[in-house]
Amino acid sequence: MAETNNDQGIPEPEGVSEVIDTEYEIGQDNIETQIGPFGLDIHNPVFLVSGLSIMLFVFYALALPEQAASIFGWLRPYLTSTFDFFFLGAANVFVIFCLLLIVLPLGKVRLGGDDATPDYSYIGWFAMLFAAGMGIGLMFYGVSEPMSHFSTSLGGIAVGEDGARTDWAPLGAAAGNEAESIRLGMAATIFHWGLHPWAIYAVVALALALFSYNKGLPLTIRSAFYPILGERVWGWWGHIIDIMAVFATLFGLATSLGFGATQANAGLNELFGVPVGSGTEVILISAITAVALVSVVRGLDGGVKVLSEINMGLAFILLAFVLIVGPTIAILTGFFDSLGAYIAYLPALSNPIGREDANFSQGWTAFYWAWWISWSPFVGMFIARVSRGRTVREFVICVLLIPSLVCVLWMSVFGGTAIQQYVQDGVTTVQDASLELKLFKMLAELPLASITSFVGIILVVVFFVTSSDSGSLVIDTITAGGKVDAPVPQRVFWCVFEGAVAIALLLGGGLASLQAMVISTGLPFTVVLLLMCYAIWRGLVAERKQV
Repeated sequence: MAETNNDQGIPEPEGVSEVIDTEYEIGQDNIETQIGPFGLDIHNPVFLVSGLSIMLFVFYALALPEQAASIFGWLRPYLTSTFDFFFLGAANVFVIFCLLLIVLPLGKVRLGGDDATPDYSYIGWFAMLFAAGMGIGLMFYGVSEPMSHFSTSLGGIAVGEDGARTDWAPLGAAAGNEAESIRLGMAATIFHWGLHPWAIYAVVALALALFSYNKGLPLTIRSAFYPILGERVWGWWGHIIDIMAVFATLFGLATSLGFGATQANAGLNELFGVPVGSGTEVILISAITAVALVSVVRGLDGGVKVLSEINMGLAFILLAFVLIVGPTIAILTGFFDSLGAYIAYLPALSNPIGREDANFSQGWTAFYWAWWISWSPFVGMFIARVSRGRTVREFVICVLLIPSLVCVLWMSVFGGTAIQQYVQDGVTTVQDASLELKLFKMLAELPLASITSFVGIILVVVFFVTSSDSGSLVIDTITAGGKVDAPVPQRVFWCVFEGAVAIALLLGGGLASLQAMVISTGLPFTVVLLLMCYAIWRGLVAERKQV
């Protein structure tokens, strides 16, 4: 077992590794104090600036909800229409960079030193990274997105009086052509859940793992910028980077919690007649945040790991059930057809300039990339914490390719079943339902609908808990100056605040407000990720030379 650095709870590099010689000591800027029975060990000023800013934001959104809703409603379309080319272009860079690391000799570098061994088995590792990375999103969009893209593609192009397209179909649509609408709809869905988002996660996770486990720096976002900033990374440049990471993480999580609460509310209404509305969603967020607090207190192995593995088991059971009782042959053939369509349409879908399908490229793709980028500090740091001992090549293959294939399978099973219900059986209930209700309408057409719908609600709730729990651990690490063993009350604080931000945004404009804040925090953090690619390259070259 690796020797642990007691100042930060991170194992020392094992074997040959290029450790950076820095004058900085972990926790040197921290404030250690006691408030009643609770001990605190917080970074000054990252914790204070982040905490106070978010408290002020929550107060504003709750005190002036109409004004907040107006501002947020304007912000999202403005940012996506103005910076769509930047989001799309940056995401392409991340994919190309990751694919290069798989094939180049730099992929032989081992995270944690040349003699390091993995801390977790493949099953435990994969369950944690997948549950934390995309759980709520897959439940919310697994049926709704394939069906939405299929329907808009089938409907064809619509043009307004000003000559601009008003439809939401991807690319040039496929008016009246059911077979091609299925291919285009599934390709567009896989595009949003495949290589690009996982490449975003992989960049941040690799940067954190490399500079922490191999270079001996704190497990915090600023450490990745040491090759660029040198010792200045411990000053205000580094403070700003970490504060941006906290904002991006918190608002990215709040958006997912909002989607989760909306879907759980819709499912409970469908099954038990629970009223739909912001009041019920606030109660759901509060209750699930309380459950997340229990998991936070139990820690990584006792909380997140256990819940992740339970959730992966439940998700697999639901997936297998739909595959078996649904149109099995159509789903299996659709899986390979969808992969082929994804590859065929990928160049056009990822094109950042000259797009005529503005509603799709801006309203769907640009928002998605901003959402993934805002999640990247959280998911990236979480993946980094559980990925020590893997080679860079093994890491990128597992983080990039395998989850992408699982997402293709998930979308093919759930989305493919809903589409076949429409094409073969003429069922229109899924197509006509709201986004958060489409999953339950699809399950309603299959046997044991009440049971499977209830399992779906449980999955949403537990994914909700694992995301909140994991996010609290990550934000706490950043705001504790890179310490991974900071006092538990700090994690409790951030867990409560994630729920508070989600509630404030829901009351101050609903999901549109959540999405607006994701894009506004994801935009500056995209620049951070692009610089990370350069820092990773320099770090791996130095590591390879040392080995």
